[in-house]
Amino acid sequence: MTHTAYLSLGSNVGSRAANLHRALELLKNESIVIDALSSIYETEPWGVPDQPMFLNMVARLKTTLNPKELLRVLLAVEKQMGRERLLRWGPRIIDLDILLYDNEVIHDRELEIPHPRMVERAFVLVPLLEVNPDVTLPDGTPLKKFLSKTDVGTQFVNLYTQ
Repeated sequence: MTHTAYLSLGSNVGSRAANLHRALELLKNESIVIDALSSIYETEPWGVPDQPMFLNMVARLKTTLNPKELLRVLLAVEKQMGRERLLRWGPRIIDLDILLYDNEVIHDRELEIPHPRMVERAFVLVPLLEVNPDVTLPDGTPLKKFLSKTDVGTQFVNLYTQ
């Protein structure tokens, strides 16, 4: 059975755009097809402000993997690219997160779907809505309604041109 998943990709260390493209290449396999990509956006760091600007994007996937198998693939790609988890929300060569997976809701130690903070982050919402303007949470709430929230609407998100 094929499932639809949305991933967030981010990088603020090294060749940021090249890191995003490399992660996308490493994700492709017989179980994962990248169905759609957003533009790349330059965004302010979130959580730890004193660090370089991020590049962020969203990918829509078709996959035969279940959510935990997909998470293991993402963690393996991060590790292969040299991701070090030294500081929460700190600088990173690559960050890969599952935002949505079909209409699943998962809350356990390993994985939370929908991503618990995505509605607070313009750097996730803007590219996600570019890929699918009608995307909703599993309960049917349209994600575009969160962009008008004051704290989200004031976050810096700029289309990145290389």
